[in-house]
Amino acid sequence: MNASTTNAIYAQRRAQLAKRIGPNGIAILPTAPEQQRNRDSDFPYRPDSYFYYLTGFTEPKAWLVLTGDGRSTLFCQPKDMAREIWDGYRLGPTDAPAQLGLDAAYSVAELDAKLPALIDGRDAVWFPFATHKGLETRIDGWLGALRARVRYGTLTPQSQRDLCGVLDELRLVKDAHEQATMLRAGQISAAAHIRAMQLSANMLRAGHEVREFHLEAELLHEFRRHGSQFPAYGSIVAAGANACVLHYRADRGLVKGGELVLIDAACELDGYASDITRTFPANGVYSGPQRTLYELVLAAQEAAIAATKAGARFTDPHDAAVKVLAQGMLDLKLLDSNKVGSLDDVIEKRAYFQFYMHRTGHWIGMDVHDCGDYTEPSEIGQFSTRQDALTGDTIKDRPARILQVGMALTIEPGLYVRPADGVPEHFHHIGIRIEDDAIVTDTGCELLTRDVPVGVADIEALMRA
Repeated sequence: MNASTTNAIYAQRRAQLAKRIGPNGIAILPTAPEQQRNRDSDFPYRPDSYFYYLTGFTEPKAWLVLTGDGRSTLFCQPKDMAREIWDGYRLGPTDAPAQLGLDAAYSVAELDAKLPALIDGRDAVWFPFATHKGLETRIDGWLGALRARVRYGTLTPQSQRDLCGVLDELRLVKDAHEQATMLRAGQISAAAHIRAMQLSANMLRAGHEVREFHLEAELLHEFRRHGSQFPAYGSIVAAGANACVLHYRADRGLVKGGELVLIDAACELDGYASDITRTFPANGVYSGPQRTLYELVLAAQEAAIAATKAGARFTDPHDAAVKVLAQGMLDLKLLDSNKVGSLDDVIEKRAYFQFYMHRTGHWIGMDVHDCGDYTEPSEIGQFSTRQDALTGDTIKDRPARILQVGMALTIEPGLYVRPADGVPEHFHHIGIRIEDDAIVTDTGCELLTRDVPVGVADIEALMRA
């Protein structure tokens, strides 16, 4: 995609935002700050997602100012050849308007001097609440400068509005450009999972020691080899019982033949995340109990996928997965029906929570846990109350979001069996999760990450290759 096409995409997004803040509003949005890792070393830089969504600009120390008439102004680092030798190329304010399709650009050093004049006469100032430390104080300073000149005719905005809600709604439905980027990210991540699966089986067949970090290295190599800038999140590579720790990080754990490996890892490409989980036998062959639990989780995922469609509620896939998992827990004697009752009782009392304690999905996009309300905006104010069966807390149940074409979410049921009284021993220490990324379509949903197989026979065949 050429520069003019991508500039048009960002310009269209800014135009949509301008309509939402009103003709006399002004939006102020900084990018993310650089983060120090230790002493004089920084973490790899990633721009703020909101800022990148509207500009495509990846340099630090930058601000976007957008007025309700659609005029866009960038404040960025000035050209500095001495610093660029050390820190890299800067676009600079002279070239930024033409390169990024903006109306104007200035040095970030001029921000405090120019912002009061840009705010003067606006009726509302919009900025992201509670996301950038010190931003509210900075804006107070610019408003104070205006108020100090009211006798000279300046007009100070009468309201401050949260920009996050407006941008969240824009970002929640993915356009064709975003969907294409997310699909490519999913393909890269799928290839990385395949590589890790095959390495595990090959190394064990060859008699080599396999550690979790060996598999993580394959993931990271494949991400970068195909142009991904970062992992989308810290890779989870959990061998054996480690898979029962939901946010376990890849470490030195030994990968043993006869045990399962759970990998929850994916890349970020051009600002967009993917999110894949697969659980596979380290040596390429599922044991009987492993297969039984795996096929239960896969059946739950298929039920959730079928429930993911335009017009459904966000909670419908979760409810569908829970129903399958809960019935399976009863059938396999993970739960004793004499103690927990019927399927309806298990669901109502959340008895399944012993083995399945997370939701079946989340929004995905620029952030792996992407922005966007999970409550239906058209039904705000409606709710019912209930007492949580596990905690005793009073819960307000609000109507869940109605899925629309273009929304993106993960579908990720799991099952985690820790040793406990009454739990069949042959299931102990088995942790399984299967996760794919989906885009809601007119006819259901499109899975972006199925280039890596999920079926038992398909995974075993892959690992024999």
